[in-house]
Amino acid sequence: MAWSLLHAAWMHLLLAALNAHDWTMRHVTTFTTEIFSLLNSLIYFHKAVQELQRAQDDLSLAAFLYAVIGAIGTTLVAIFLSTAERWRPPLFHRYVRIGLAEYAAAISIIIFIGMPHVGELATLERSTLHVSTSFRPSDPERRVFFVRFWELPVGWVFAALVPGFIITVLFFFDHEVSSIICTGDRYGTKKPAGFAWDIVLLGITTGLCGVLGIPPANGLLPQAPLHSESLMHTEKEEILISVDGEDKVEFRDVRRVYEQRWSAFLHAGAILVFVSPPFQRVLGLTPTSVLAGLFMFMGEQSLSVKYAVCLRFGSIFGVYALIFISSPILYRFFYLLTPSAELPALPEDLQGYRGIHIYTIVQIVVTVVIFIVTLTKAAPAFPVLIIILVPVRLLLMNRLWSRETLRFVDAWACRKGTPEDDKDLLAGGAVNEKDGSNTTMPSMALQANDGQA
Repeated sequence: MAWSLLHAAWMHLLLAALNAHDWTMRHVTTFTTEIFSLLNSLIYFHKAVQELQRAQDDLSLAAFLYAVIGAIGTTLVAIFLSTAERWRPPLFHRYVRIGLAEYAAAISIIIFIGMPHVGELATLERSTLHVSTSFRPSDPERRVFFVRFWELPVGWVFAALVPGFIITVLFFFDHEVSSIICTGDRYGTKKPAGFAWDIVLLGITTGLCGVLGIPPANGLLPQAPLHSESLMHTEKEEILISVDGEDKVEFRDVRRVYEQRWSAFLHAGAILVFVSPPFQRVLGLTPTSVLAGLFMFMGEQSLSVKYAVCLRFGSIFGVYALIFISSPILYRFFYLLTPSAELPALPEDLQGYRGIHIYTIVQIVVTVVIFIVTLTKAAPAFPVLIIILVPVRLLLMNRLWSRETLRFVDAWACRKGTPEDDKDLLAGGAVNEKDGSNTTMPSMALQANDGQA
């Protein structure tokens, strides 16, 4: 594993030096990123089920039933608190609701860590996290933290290039998708994106994990977008308008992210603190059922991560609006279950929902197939399947779906417009470059809760 991560480290540095973001992600569409996001949710839910299965094997029936209650309770309390800002009628002071929403998961975890120690529940056995009580490697066969990677035969060093490449593909794509989502127009970020520097840092930490002989960590979905959501605030923006030929200054409320470094620094500091043996004992109080509940909450949040999309209301009116919706696959799946007569009207250039429904079914089937691959011995290769979806979308799907349908449901992931718009521009088609023509499901506007900008 050490050499695989060391190879992944220099590959990350190479991608950053070559500014790979500009010539790789520009070809990725939301077809691929939506599948990747849904796959993350399935993996989180599956991990929760695995934790409960282990609890069933280790605990008595009564203790296992409480573990299930604890997992579901952790999830439901976290979801409930995460909506505190939208409680109607509002409870508590506004700042209290903001705190409850931003620390919903942490509050829920603390509640269900303490609950088993109250009353008769304290008599139940429980499975808790395994932690180290001393500052030394958890593997009893290791006496030092560093792996003697230089002792590996040369042949195996070169063989480690393959898993190193696969790790690089997974981490790079995961990071790029997360960064695109959490720095989108919705969040109003002013500082320029630092994709290359992020990849440099990721490469360094991956290499350090290899030297220390520990698994690399790069879980960005949905943590990164959730971090951006927690930093959203309202501020006054000065705009210049013209009234009867006179320029006037007005102020309007704008929602954007509060850009700072303190929260990330404090998160990293807290992680380092809990690595120390005294605080690891505190982590050791956490029941594995609470961990399962956290996985379910993260899976739910990954499904509800908000995307910014440019919406076309009709080809006749040419009206566009930027709105923010939850997982588009989720909404389109609901449309599969809705009678056609009750579905919203489509633009005139689309003849019906049949092509849209087939597109959604293909996305779900592909996601399930890739998820099944992750459960087999071929699991390390699943990032390659994600990457293959990019040329499949650009070279194959335009032969199976009409241009109007693809333009309606898909778009470039990190720039305005769609592949079909670009082809129209190259062919001299009538595509308005000014508005970008990035289209998606019209009825999502009716179901979005965050309004439109």
